[in-house]
Parts: sequence; structure tokens; C-alpha cells
Amino acid sequence: MNDFEEYLSHVLDDVKDSKVKEAMQYSLMAGGKRIRPRLLFATLKAYGMEETKGYRAAAAIEMIHTYSLIHDDLPAMDDDTLRRGQPTCHMKFGEAIAILAGDALLTHAFLLATSATDDAEVNSAITYVLSDYAGANGMVLGQMKDLEGESKADLTVDELKDIHFYKTGKLLTLPMLCASYIAHQQEDNDAWKKIGKEIGLSFQIQDDILDVTSTVEELGKNINSDVDNNKHTYVSVIGIDNAKKEAEMYYENAKETMHRLNLNPEALDEIFTMLVNRKN
Repeated sequence: MNDFEEYLSHVLDDVKDSKVKEAMQYSLMAGGKRIRPRLLFATLKAYGMEETKGYRAAAAIEMIHTYSLIHDDLPAMDDDTLRRGQPTCHMKFGEAIAILAGDALLTHAFLLATSATDDAEVNSAITYVLSDYAGANGMVLGQMKDLEGESKADLTVDELKDIHFYKTGKLLTLPMLCASYIAHQQEDNDAWKKIGKEIGLSFQIQDDILDVTSTVEELGKNINSDVDNNKHTYVSVIGIDNAKKEAEMYYENAKETMHRLNLNPEALDEIFTMLVNRKN
């Protein structure tokens, strides 16, 4: 991942200098687990391809993820002051610049996607899926459902799953779909969509658990934020013990589906194990 971090650190070099660029760079390079690039690279490796083939697509996804975090942290949304162990973008640069930085990262992601590979058809497919999974039919829809859920006195488990399928699962499915297009293995896309849904549900359940069991130092952001924002979570709906069982079950389901595909699962198994055991 060090080579990708180096690549990512220069991906905005062509952007004109401004406070917006400074805020974009600040948030993009603030650290983080780089789960989505890791999933893309592991999927490429499973298909026998070099991870460098996916650098531009991975950077585009990471830009979309970063923009979503900048906007999530704003006072109008989750109103968070800490992200990845340092001040959130709006705390560092002010709300107006943070909004513009998020907008610019989202837009720049599509610029990268249009030249993700040397194959115009693959680039078109990647650009399409980025738009579909990140936009009003994907992650943004999940954020809207999440906001609507806050005003409900009771939220069922099925409603909670629906929120996280869109809000978290869609953006975790993206890297595997992009890798399948790059590897010309799009016949596996239905399987990757199922795997991404399972990973997304498990990942979000873990986040809900960590929000009440971790520390600020471990998590790199404020804890108990879901309670403070009156959000329904898997912990509040089904309890922490059942939430842990659900998280493990979804990861096992994802691994089972992945092992049915005609590929080398070793790299993906490593990623799945890392996700199961993550502490932040």
C-alpha cells in the first residue's frame, strides 16, 4: 500500500493551488484504513493482475469516500469535530471550504475514472458504476434513509439493513466491481454485488459496536456519536451480543460466496480477516 499512498499523494498535483485544494489534500491524505483500495487490489490479485492497474480507479473511489466523510462531518449532518485522529475538514478550514472541497473531490473522481485504464469501454463501465453506486441510487440514498431513520421512534432490523445496504454496502461493493471490469471478468458481478452487500452490513455493524466499546484514541474519532445524534444502530436495536454474531455471520457469507468464484482467494481472505478483526 505504500506505493499507492505515494501515488495518491500526487493525484491532485494538477489541481490549481487554492484553499480548496489544500482542504482536499488534507482530508484525502489524513490516513485511514484504505479499505476500498485494498479490496480493489485484492480482487485484481485474485484475478492474477497487478494492483497498479487499479490505481486510478482506487483513487477515484477513495476521493468519493473522502468527500462523503467531509460532508457527513458537517454541522448539518453528523456535526463531528474529529476524523482519523485530527480535526475534521470544516473544523480546520471552515464550513464553506469544506463543502467546496467535498464537491471538488467528488467531481475529480470522475475525471480519474474516465481514464482509469487504456480501454475506453472499461472506463465507461467504471464511470457508470461510480455514479450509480455513489449517487442518488446508492450511497446518497443511504444517507437520506439514515436521516429519515433518526426521526422514527422505532426502527426495525430490516429498515436498518436497508439503510446500511445503501449507505455503506454500495461503496464497499464498488472496488470489487471496478476490479472485475478491469480484469474483464464482469460475469462475476452478481457475486461481487452479493459479497459487497454482506461486507457492508458487517462493516457497519462493527462500526456501531466500536462506537460504544472503543476509545477516541483507538477509533480516531468521537465515540458515542450515534447516541448523541439519536441514531438507531444494531447495538440499540438488537443488543451488542447479537450484533457481534450478525457481523461475523455476514463476513462468513461473503467468504463463502467469494470461494465459489474461479479465482485465487488468498489476497481477499486476508482482507476479510483484517476486516473481521479491525479495531477502528
